[in-house]
Amino acid sequence: MELLAGGRVIRTYKVALGRGGLAAKEREGDGRTPEGHYTIDEKNAASHYHKALHISYPSAEDRRRAAKLGVSPGGAIMIHGLPDGMGWLGDTHRMYDWTLGCVAVTDAEIDEVWNMVPVGTPVEIRP
Repeated sequence: MELLAGGRVIRTYKVALGRGGLAAKEREGDGRTPEGHYTIDEKNAASHYHKALHISYPSAEDRRRAAKLGVSPGGAIMIHGLPDGMGWLGDTHRMYDWTLGCVAVTDAEIDEVWNMVPVGTPVEIRP
């Protein structure tokens, strides 16, 4: 994951993604991390993870794709730290993709991102 300011990369983070990989998310529960353009639309300090930044998924296109399949697109896609009480895992959590479709970083990293990224920040998720 890269954070940019003024068109320049200012921080880079290794992440864990959804168990279903980075792909066009089709439905709630598919374990995929969606691709596309979104924004940070909420910050949650009381998440079940060590802080979470909610991403504005699903977009109108995501909703259309799910409707064609007759399924729910889901919506709880976030950039977050580790599950509560699991911060001791540190960067070993990145050994495999384990989230339900989110982007996970260490607790220290989400603290840093939390302080630099306001609500309304654009997010691009791509392979």
